[in-house]
Amino acid sequence: MTHDAELERMTVDAVEKFLESEVRPYAHALEKDDIYPAEIVEKMKAMGLFGCIIDPEYGGLGLSVSTYATLIERMSAVWMSISGIINSHLIMAWAVQRNGTEAQKRAYLPRFATGELRGGIGLTEPDCGTDLQAIRTVAQRDGDDYVINGAKTWITNSMYGNTIALLVKTDPTATPRHKGMSLFIAEKGPGFKVTRKLEKLGYRGIDTCELQFEDYRVPADRLIGGVEGKGLKHVLNGLELGRINVAARGAGVAREALREAVMYSQQRKTFGKPICEHQAIALLLGEMATRCEASTLLVQSAARAFDRGERCDMEAGMAKFFATESAMSNALDSMRIHGGYGYSKDFNIERLYRDAPLLLIGEGTNEMQRLIIARQLVERNPA
Repeated sequence: MTHDAELERMTVDAVEKFLESEVRPYAHALEKDDIYPAEIVEKMKAMGLFGCIIDPEYGGLGLSVSTYATLIERMSAVWMSISGIINSHLIMAWAVQRNGTEAQKRAYLPRFATGELRGGIGLTEPDCGTDLQAIRTVAQRDGDDYVINGAKTWITNSMYGNTIALLVKTDPTATPRHKGMSLFIAEKGPGFKVTRKLEKLGYRGIDTCELQFEDYRVPADRLIGGVEGKGLKHVLNGLELGRINVAARGAGVAREALREAVMYSQQRKTFGKPICEHQAIALLLGEMATRCEASTLLVQSAARAFDRGERCDMEAGMAKFFATESAMSNALDSMRIHGGYGYSKDFNIERLYRDAPLLLIGEGTNEMQRLIIARQLVERNPA
């Protein structure tokens, strides 16, 4: 896919204006009351953001993942929750664009691009997160359909969305286990139940739910790629994209925490001078700024590798690990710089501090990222 540099620049400019005028003024109140940002989502649809990395052939904007990562960083600096509304959706869209049959692409990608169909990915289960091969949700073939039974949890966009890429076992006895796993395009219908919205520390406003599938029927032509046993492979490629997204979120949260700290430290005075002139504060600011720059560079390095079609689990893992740890560190350091005000709900710092921990866990824990980095390091540098 070729990327139009002018379109990409204009899109970034338009999104930045949108964030300042349509999101920043309302984010604090919506987040505080855990209200779904329905009006913001409609505006995001109108801007084409639900199709930003979908090929123009199927109605999308066809942006590079490098530009997409820049958009996510900017969004997360203003309100991280809205970045998740398009991220989970685009992992689902990417699974179809990269692995789907031509009929599936033509049927679904244009509707994903407009946001008419929108949702996310159904991977995690109540007793299964990192080890996806341990899922228990089962799909059994029955004529022209599959009948699905099981449960999923921590599913983003599942209450207000209408479609998910659903990971199931089509052969629970397969060895190795991944050969029995398949991915379906699952639209809401009889047997697809949203049982509970989860209450969260941060990342509020976005719908994260538990799902139950009871004799839920999905037509066989919704099996992504049309062949059983490829589901885990389809998911893992999408998770590279997801990790770049979460890394970009980390870079955005880290940068916003720095921005707030720099502004506040120039306004607040102690002992006759702005606190930014005290060495203890200056040391924190210097370290925070360096984390921000390194995070953005790592995110862009991984995104460019993805755009080139290269395997980038190590690069995405490095970006995800470093940028999200930077978000957590910068949020805490910014809170320290703000003193008591940083602990107040009147300021944005406590929201950044609550949002950051999710990034250490989501799309593969940072412990898992370090293992992936090390494994790839050894594989790429044989003795």
